[in-house]
Amino acid sequence: MSTMNRARLGILGGTLALLAAAAGAPAARAQSGWSLINMPRGVTDVSAKIYGLHMMAFWVCVGIAVVVFGVMIWSLIFHRRSRGAVADVTLVHNTRVEIVWTTIPVLILIAMAVPAANVLVRINNNANAKLDIRVTGFQWGWQYDYVGSGVSFVSKLDYRSDAARELDSGIDPDTVPHYLLNVDHPLVVPTGTKIRLLVTSVDVIHSWWLPDFGVKRDAIPGYINEVSFTVDPNRPGVYRGQCTELCGRDHAYMPVVVRAVSPADFAAWLKQQQALQKQGVDLSAQTPAPSG
Repeated sequence: MSTMNRARLGILGGTLALLAAAAGAPAARAQSGWSLINMPRGVTDVSAKIYGLHMMAFWVCVGIAVVVFGVMIWSLIFHRRSRGAVADVTLVHNTRVEIVWTTIPVLILIAMAVPAANVLVRINNNANAKLDIRVTGFQWGWQYDYVGSGVSFVSKLDYRSDAARELDSGIDPDTVPHYLLNVDHPLVVPTGTKIRLLVTSVDVIHSWWLPDFGVKRDAIPGYINEVSFTVDPNRPGVYRGQCTELCGRDHAYMPVVVRAVSPADFAAWLKQQQALQKQGVDLSAQTPAPSG
């Protein structure tokens, strides 16, 4: 057998071995489904406005595609050479056509810009908030201060994810609930209440991002960014996000977790935290409530 043939057989054998190993490997535990193709609707007033704007732009694009490709396909079918069509080589300029194909896109852009500007103004309206929370990013976690209430605590990656992420830890990440997306102390907010976040940082630039809320704000040292949202009263639960600004070595281990509860449950929780802090208890050292 020649050297070339042996090499080909070796490559084929290696390929078959890889395919067999892949077939026997456990499937990745990732979210899937048609629902992930589109932008999520979210659970806040902000995310609902953004979703509505996205869908409007989507259907405009679909309409443009139907018209453009419809004309193209019709032309290819009914004006092909086999049907006796002859190309017109004399038409090199037409002022009327140029005015039409310039005016139509301009009108489409204006029609889309007006609702887009309206949504931008509405989602950046931070007035009349019922609760202010100062969010301070640091390497690598978040500090939450409920303004005017005396409640403050630090939120960092939970100990199970922190242990599993270590090299040679021997812990299978698939056995850790919400691996790298869970914290020791989630932010707690009431539903049906307008909340304003005052986002800043003490070291480098971070970014507080929660996709289900439609919220993403950079945390910049020496600067305060504002963002407001209201969680749907019918959508209490636990929502997860991450820092989305490269902020150093452990950037990937800086999740954001928010627990939305009813106003009554929030008032009871806040009263309990205030009592603990009056006693000089460090809330960041306390055993957190389950975050789901």
